[in-house]
Amino acid sequence: MENTTLIEEKVPSSLPLSIQQPRTSPLREFIKYFRRNRLGVIGLYGILVLLLLAILAPVFSDRPTGYGDVANMLQPPSAQYWFGTDSVGLSIFDQVIWGTRVSLYVGLTAAVISIVIGVPIGLISGYYGGRVSHIGMAITDIFLTLPVLPLMIIMAAVLGTGISNIAIIIGLFSWPQIARVTRAEALAIREKQYIEAARAIGTKESKIIFRHVLLNAFPPILVNMTIIMGTSVLSEAGLSFLGLGDPMSWSWGTILQNAHSTGVIIHAWWLALFPSIAIVVLVLSFNFLGIGINEALNPRLRKR
Repeated sequence: MENTTLIEEKVPSSLPLSIQQPRTSPLREFIKYFRRNRLGVIGLYGILVLLLLAILAPVFSDRPTGYGDVANMLQPPSAQYWFGTDSVGLSIFDQVIWGTRVSLYVGLTAAVISIVIGVPIGLISGYYGGRVSHIGMAITDIFLTLPVLPLMIIMAAVLGTGISNIAIIIGLFSWPQIARVTRAEALAIREKQYIEAARAIGTKESKIIFRHVLLNAFPPILVNMTIIMGTSVLSEAGLSFLGLGDPMSWSWGTILQNAHSTGVIIHAWWLALFPSIAIVVLVLSFNFLGIGINEALNPRLRKR
């Protein structure tokens, strides 16, 4: 008995406060693991640089309008014209800088439209299941099987070639990806014990869906949002290259289309090189950012 008492006295009932591990906030934990992903950090810096150029476009360059310096048409890159000039003497550097605004606007607008449409459909389909899920996924599958590019061309020709119209059109065809991801997450989350406990205490279903299911499904939604932003930039550049962009806005696709239509793109290599580099940099930045966010939010992918 005495030995038992001595052993019990030597074993502390709880760890001292001095050696307990402090709790880390979710934001700090996310930043910690995101900084370890080099691709994610590169993507974030790339987007921030392009965003800064878009905001400060009036400071860095003049808005290209009308004819430029007609005495210096089709000039290669130089100290005066960093990216050269086009067939009417306009600076390619100015066009690329102002085109950054168009691409970022289209990417963000299309992603927001995709989330507004796709997330509710995915949440309701995944949470309720059964016939509701079949109807929601049937609509999603129909959109996935549509010939997207021809329909975008037709809608752009009908609605007009404004940048806002192009962004809306791209967003209307991008939501199925978000819907499927959201549904898959909702199907897994609705079976968790905390969801069952919330139902047992009489929590409203709307509160369960938006507070518990949506918040826990947010990480993959955020990752797919960055992917949609990158694909939207490519889609806008493609439509603008086909002549469906806004002729009054300097899109990167419009710069390429102007270079191709004048027939000087073979000899004036700089007309296509610099807007193409800008497209590649922005799309890769969005994709790299998605990779970093996915690793930081997914414990199974984190680098220890």
